[in-house]
Amino acid sequence: MTNTIPTAMEEGRNRQNPTSVVPGVSPQLYSLADFEQIARLVHAEAGIVLTKRKAMLAYSRLAPLVRQSGAERFETFLNRLDDDPALKTRTISALTTNHTYFNREPHHYEHFQSEVRPALVARAEQRQAVRLWSAGCSSGEEVWTLMMVLLGNDRQAGEALARRDIVALASDLADHAVKSAQEGRYPAEALDSVPKELRAAWCQRDENSLVVGPSLRRMVRFRQLNLIRPWPFEGLFDVIFCRNVMIYFDDPTKERLVLRLAQRLKPGGFLYIGHSERVTGEASALLRCVGPTIYQRVGAGA
Repeated sequence: MTNTIPTAMEEGRNRQNPTSVVPGVSPQLYSLADFEQIARLVHAEAGIVLTKRKAMLAYSRLAPLVRQSGAERFETFLNRLDDDPALKTRTISALTTNHTYFNREPHHYEHFQSEVRPALVARAEQRQAVRLWSAGCSSGEEVWTLMMVLLGNDRQAGEALARRDIVALASDLADHAVKSAQEGRYPAEALDSVPKELRAAWCQRDENSLVVGPSLRRMVRFRQLNLIRPWPFEGLFDVIFCRNVMIYFDDPTKERLVLRLAQRLKPGGFLYIGHSERVTGEASALLRCVGPTIYQRVGAGA
């Protein structure tokens, strides 16, 4: 995907060009030049590509922040961001898409249950560490589904397994998504796609909500994390889920991220990506496809 975001000189011309407006919005409040500045920012900070057809989406996502800041124009608000790192982070978070649901792409969980889980359980029972990562966890549906499948239908056996050295990292760029995931509370109907036995074993009903139970909570660590920046950890993972995250990136960013994810897998470990995503570039030498959008790290155990 080609990034055609204009230079600062071009942006200055756009601000004075009456045709460079966003339909339906006063150019004194929000102009195409403002959107282009937003697009440059989110690409540089998060690797996300915003085309011009996303101009109104950016406006609707950021308008509440602009109002809260007291700025009368988007230009004023955007020019403050370099001097306010916290506000810049909130701005980037507001522009991310956090859409997911329980048991999304169920063939991934079926593969995990049948092909991956037995070996992880055996290792955990031998007191070996097991590490999983939901990279781009959004509001938590992915990681909680994964952990329920890992612990299984048998509550007693699952409780014993939960006391082993098993830790899942759940990370997302958006702090509000991480907080929602950590809360672990969802409308009961949101879990309809999760097998009844798993819901009964690992969730608790609270009026019209289902709440993730304490056994699962003890196993998951939540962190706000920008995937295109340096990662503040060094360990390797047995399983990484990074699904429907790269669809917002350009091709070079996708290839760099997949390579880094592959390098963080243990030999024989598994990477699950979204249905419209592919492994290309240098990572192709480290990963072999073992199922639809399922890849295994080559090496011992693969």
